Amino acid sequence: MHGRRTFLRTGILASATAMSAPAFAIGGKHRTEDKGIIGHGGYRYKVDKGWAGTNPFNTFIDNCHEMVQDSKGRLIMIGDDPRNNILVFDKSGKILDSWGTYWPGGHGLTLVDEGGEDMLYVSESGWVKSQKDGRSMIRQNGYVAKTTVDGRLIFTISHPMTAGAYTPDMAFQPTETAVAPNGDIYVADGYGSDYILQYDEYGKFIRKFGGHNNADKNYDLHGAHGIALDYRDATMPKLIVTSRSRQSFKYFTLDGKWLKTVKLANLQVCRPVIHGKNVYAGVCWSHDFGKSDAPKPWLVQTGFTMVMDENDKVISCPGGTEPIYKDGTLQAVAQDAAKTFYHGHDVCIDEDESMYVCQWNGERTPPVKLSRV
Repeated sequence: MHGRRTFLRTGILASATAMSAPAFAIGGKHRTEDKGIIGHGGYRYKVDKGWAGTNPFNTFIDNCHEMVQDSKGRLIMIGDDPRNNILVFDKSGKILDSWGTYWPGGHGLTLVDEGGEDMLYVSESGWVKSQKDGRSMIRQNGYVAKTTVDGRLIFTISHPMTAGAYTPDMAFQPTETAVAPNGDIYVADGYGSDYILQYDEYGKFIRKFGGHNNADKNYDLHGAHGIALDYRDATMPKLIVTSRSRQSFKYFTLDGKWLKTVKLANLQVCRPVIHGKNVYAGVCWSHDFGKSDAPKPWLVQTGFTMVMDENDKVISCPGGTEPIYKDGTLQAVAQDAAKTFYHGHDVCIDEDESMYVCQWNGERTPPVKLSRV
């Protein structure tokens, strides 16, 4: 592993540099300048697009999917370029470590303190770039891996048909996990069959809920992209689950009973990230796919980020226009005129209230830092 890390830090492949370098590294004008102050109300931020000290010729980045902060204050990011799936930054943006060569669809990253030791739960989504043309995406089954923060594998959770929870024809492409204090693992099958699957700490299946075509439509999930444990009300812990293509968060009990749905206008949100009393999220798209005349509407870049308070009210959209409510209903929010972001995929909030934004389809750009002002 150490030899591989040394290569990733110092090796430059002459034949690959032109293909691996993002446009901003070779003279393209792709929104590399800072855009001043963004956000609304008490949640406004200074943009720093040059925060990450990455060299595009030997720190290979395709999509920055998610980021977490460990107990040492380091920022750990997962991407889907298997030359270095995991990048570890300090708070100044310097890369401290890189590892992982086995997640071509590396997507979800959850950090859990287990008895004083940080553990990572990685969701391999199963979407893999074609080796034939280097562009098209190939769909295959994914899995969840539990590892230490330096990459030692503990166990994996594979296709739910092995536990009798799925039939063999059902796709399993997990996008996120959440882990309860008792060790129970909740897996969001966001690119597969849209179920939430609950396992015990050893990976033994307990139950599933969500999916499609439930008698009670409140249980239906469409794009179950993210999940988080919500302990803001200590008397009633909950799960927050993303239903991205329905522009909403859904709240469930820890045993899968639906509690409420929070509709988010046109915001196609990714995973919920809880910090203090608020929920933060990346907004991957804000346009209506059905009304887009683009041949591939999911590539249209209309993303930003959002902050939602404890009353389920969106109070700031950094990188977007100001959130407005009429008669208690959130109105449509657009990407800002400066086009600060491409597609907001995830956020990480540190102890200084700074926000680190990971982007999908962001022209191989590293995470952007937003410093709260």
